[in-house]
Amino acid sequence: MRRSRGEGCDGAGDVSKPTPISGFPEWLPAERIVEQQVLDILREVFELHGFASVQTRAVEPLEQLLRKGETSKEVYTLRRLQADAAEDSGDQASALGLHFDLTVPFARYVLENAGHLQFPFRRYQIQPAWRGERPQEGRYREFVQADVDIVDRDTLSVHHEVEIAQVMADVFGRLPLPPVRMQVNNRRLIEGYYRGLGIVEVEAVMRVVDKLDKIGRAGVEKAMVDDLGASTEQARGALALAEITGDHATIAEQVAALGVTHPLLDEGLAVLVSVLEGTAALRSDTFTVVADLAIARGLDYYTGTVFETRMQGFEHVGSICSGGRYDSLATDGRTTYPGVGISLGVTRTLAPLFSRGLLTASRSTPTAVLVALPSEEERAACTAVASALRRRGIATEVSPTASKYGKQIRYAERRGIPFVWFPQPDGSHQVRDIRSAEQAAADPASWAPPDADLRPATTRTAAAAAD
Repeated sequence: MRRSRGEGCDGAGDVSKPTPISGFPEWLPAERIVEQQVLDILREVFELHGFASVQTRAVEPLEQLLRKGETSKEVYTLRRLQADAAEDSGDQASALGLHFDLTVPFARYVLENAGHLQFPFRRYQIQPAWRGERPQEGRYREFVQADVDIVDRDTLSVHHEVEIAQVMADVFGRLPLPPVRMQVNNRRLIEGYYRGLGIVEVEAVMRVVDKLDKIGRAGVEKAMVDDLGASTEQARGALALAEITGDHATIAEQVAALGVTHPLLDEGLAVLVSVLEGTAALRSDTFTVVADLAIARGLDYYTGTVFETRMQGFEHVGSICSGGRYDSLATDGRTTYPGVGISLGVTRTLAPLFSRGLLTASRSTPTAVLVALPSEEERAACTAVASALRRRGIATEVSPTASKYGKQIRYAERRGIPFVWFPQPDGSHQVRDIRSAEQAAADPASWAPPDADLRPATTRTAAAAAD
């Protein structure tokens, strides 16, 4: 992985040294191949589950972005360099900001296009997003997200919450990643439990408890008592709930043992159990689902089931795949469009694997065949050979120079190209696997490389496999 490269000029013809910009990752060719293959898998799985692709604009009204629980410090605003006085007045109603996730733009998209959509509407979206965070591993200023959502009119069946988990189980079953653990909770369960404890600042307490991994038990208890006015008993009761983990067979009994009652608690617990039951069959050595009652999600729009997913060995990066149910994110005042969705942070997932050399491509170019060039006079004939191979889906280059064949072979080796094609003086052709040095007669109209060599493959290193 490489950081962003800048460009600049210092006088006529002088180019200054590029200056990296932190938080804007750029991939080397082999890493980009891996990312593209991951995106291809995501698209394929999403479409197999019936999700249609949409793309939304990069900007949204600033007042809309700031309404959804995100702080103003994290939103990048947009303005022209030569903005006039009216544009530069700071009027938030007309100001624009780059979207910090894909859910808020999608809610706006649903409202604007509701008359053209069939509900329940199943959408996937793979696009960059931007956040003004302090760059560190797992947090970037520009990053790619892949979202799936199911949205309906007025009501949304609980079985869709199970379905979202099923989609991601299929995704993780095909991605070349370390094992992942999906943690599930329900915000109605949390809210009902807190209300049963007599807590008034329910959403504020959720946000504090959601920081348990960062500030610890003592930090959560102190924040609840000193900042939110909760009693010590209420704070400890909230922490007791956050300590519960389990599966569908044990979770209800553990919650009941705390002795707190409230109708919302019962409702949320029933949904959580149904999600756990619906995902029980999806569990494997590489994908597990577990209830974790410390999970709440920081954004205010979540109202029911919430998901967070962590990658084994990279728990410090945080959740790589998060989401949940939102019942009123999208509404026009007459009709409400509840939904449930989940977002995979593609950049957050891949960056730590790239930086440690744990994930790469078998070669840094899509080219499978290099057509050797006997002389510049024969370039047109060699190009015709390359065209014949390309028509059959074989990525092919013609050698850039008519140097000695040994140099052309070394050029292919440096690029990772597995096959070199040699036109013969009598009009026939031969192809060499430069890894084994085996060479045989070949016909451009029928020859094909082995399937394993047709395209670069994503590979995990021995160290990654051992992990």
